[in-house]
Amino acid sequence: MTTSSGTSLASNKPTSDNAGTRHAPAQTTPRLASEKILYEQPLNERIRSFLRLEYLFQQAAYHLSRQSEWDSRATLTCVLEILELFGNTNLKSEVLKELERHTTSLKRHEQNPDIDHAQLSGLIDSINTHIGNVRTINGQIANELKASEFLVSIRQRSAIPGGTCDFDLPAYHYWLQQPAKQRTRDLAQWLSHFDAIGQAIQMILSLTRDSTPMKKTLAGAGSYQRTLDPNLPCQLVRIALPPGLPYFAELSGGRHRFTARFLQFSTDEKRAKQTDQDVEFELACCVI
Repeated sequence: MTTSSGTSLASNKPTSDNAGTRHAPAQTTPRLASEKILYEQPLNERIRSFLRLEYLFQQAAYHLSRQSEWDSRATLTCVLEILELFGNTNLKSEVLKELERHTTSLKRHEQNPDIDHAQLSGLIDSINTHIGNVRTINGQIANELKASEFLVSIRQRSAIPGGTCDFDLPAYHYWLQQPAKQRTRDLAQWLSHFDAIGQAIQMILSLTRDSTPMKKTLAGAGSYQRTLDPNLPCQLVRIALPPGLPYFAELSGGRHRFTARFLQFSTDEKRAKQTDQDVEFELACCVI
């Protein structure tokens, strides 16, 4: 059987490869297959924040592995944006609530004789490990970074277009001229303040994405709408399209319903227009 976490726990089935990689802190966004273009729409503020952080962690990981001054700039920009997100909301509490909710959901399957209890136990243990790691964080996330005069000065100037030029921030200019190894070491150390919370967020998103398989669906005349059950709150809507189609998906929604419109892509000044063709796509409404 498949639990509400989307993990197959049938005792006679092997564990999927996806279960072995769900804890990586900086995974790329999961795809159905390399030929699919995936669109995701969060339906609550908690998942919205998690997706934004995942996006920033992925950018930071990409640029951290490269050595140019511009990559160091891009990585540091991600660090400051991550810091900004953690400063606006109590995400530590939100992450703990979500992890505990997943644990409660999985424990409902412990008395089911048709599941792989070893796999279920391992998944619950993994979630509990993340809960313990997040709880060890004292105070606000990355509080030490907020006290750094160097980072604060860059953060303040970043709000100004072109505000981080060398004449605006000579200390930043000096740091960017240091050997790549030193810059990478500094950036990795700053990012390490988010390791525990980042890994927990990645697991939550993996569990959410895996909770519901994709199903083929048809949008008549380029539009699709579904009413949702508020007693089974949908966390995330996922749509996959083949890249050869001249359309992109525009998603909107909330607790009670969501809408998908398929618009003809254009780079000119004209506003994107909804197609009048029927569009076949793949859809998952992630309820967990």
